[in-house]
Amino acid sequence: MNVDFEKIMSQIKFDANTGLIPAIIQDEKSKQVLTLCYMNDIALKATLENGFIYLFRRSQNKLMKKGETSGHTQAVKEFRVDCEGKSLLFVIEQKVAGCHKGFFSCYFDKIKTDGSRQTTDPLVFDPAKVY
Repeated sequence: MNVDFEKIMSQIKFDANTGLIPAIIQDEKSKQVLTLCYMNDIALKATLENGFIYLFRRSQNKLMKKGETSGHTQAVKEFRVDCEGKSLLFVIEQKVAGCHKGFFSCYFDKIKTDGSRQTTDPLVFDPAKVY
């Protein structure tokens, strides 16, 4: 893929303290938001170069390809940046599911007014069999 990284990076503002930028991942077909992740410059370059989502795992302090363990990859179809260059949006083609807990989206719980959670989405796969 022929990508002008210099021009792209000049439009993006990574956090000065962490070097990260939030990235929203949205399913191309359903338009459903699957997750919010964070990218550093290396993750963004790998994503644009390879056409699949790479992210920076803050909890593990490392770069990872989404789906590298499960095979539930996210192929990039469209890349957007917000009006200030402070967050990214990737429209992707999801293979199987976006959430490691077995749901299509990480936003499978609805928070009710009493503060309780209600799971509204069905499981797509059994995480115990995948991880």
